[in-house]
Amino acid sequence: MDSALQSSKGRSISVVTPVYNGEASIAELCRRVGEVLPRVATQYEIILVNDDSRDRSWEIISELCSRSSTVRGLNLMRNYGQHNALLCGIRAAQYDVIVTMDDDLQHPPEEIPRLLEQLEQGFDVVYGTPKAKQHGFLRVLASRITRLALGMAIGWELAKNVSAFRVFRTRLRDAFAEYQSPFVSIDVLLTWATTRIGAITVGFEPRRSGASTYTFRRLLRHALDMMTGFSTLPLQLASLIGFSCTLLGIAVFLYVFVRYCLEGSVPGFPFLASIIAIFSGAQLFALGVIGEYLARMHFRTMNQPPYAVRDVATAENSKTQSQ
Repeated sequence: MDSALQSSKGRSISVVTPVYNGEASIAELCRRVGEVLPRVATQYEIILVNDDSRDRSWEIISELCSRSSTVRGLNLMRNYGQHNALLCGIRAAQYDVIVTMDDDLQHPPEEIPRLLEQLEQGFDVVYGTPKAKQHGFLRVLASRITRLALGMAIGWELAKNVSAFRVFRTRLRDAFAEYQSPFVSIDVLLTWATTRIGAITVGFEPRRSGASTYTFRRLLRHALDMMTGFSTLPLQLASLIGFSCTLLGIAVFLYVFVRYCLEGSVPGFPFLASIIAIFSGAQLFALGVIGEYLARMHFRTMNQPPYAVRDVATAENSKTQSQ
């Protein structure tokens, strides 16, 4: 903590938080962040990106912006997803270091100095990894599948430490400045810019209100997007399955040929049906994988943006409207 305070001179920080139905926590989040940042930075801002919340989140964000010149709000046109909202906030950040954290106060702002201290040890990205996660069985299963998919894209050692609580140098965004796709993974994009990535264990707090919007289905969808959008491993897996089925076919042919030579007959319909099922399943699996990749290529050729901003809230805007 002391070294973080000593090195705060000249440091500037942008805190980016995607908001979805966070009316109960964002005011408290800004208060706690606002208490921490003056101790570790000479300049700072808090960017709240409203991902088309269904509650009064945008009204509260606008009110917070009117009260403080350090808070900025971005209101997206529709619900794009957490990583898309993060990308929007990251591109809007003005300062040298970016901190990303959730809006539900599970990421304690008081841990930010520790992440910054680790960043000064020669890293470009530092993750705050939770000591322990408490979720239901389906959520844990989906999280593991998502982490497995992330490991395909960025490596297994790095994927095990990834979390939404990050600190990284703003200049890394130059590596994905031209990225335009509705399929976004901030963690993958950061690895396009650097391999100097670290992690420390931090204490996470219980969720203050509501329930997580990352359901089993959404996590699986995100995992599929990462696998087919940022990795070729599924294609390699399809090729391996096709090669394995070819070897199986050769083995079956040799079995049939040898049995015919020895006994003059082979099993009938059940044997033939099982072989057809094996090869048909392998072909359909390979076609499905190829289809997913073609769909990603199709969407990217459409140049569909990862997000679109409806409104921007700042202290200056509020003063203009009041006049």
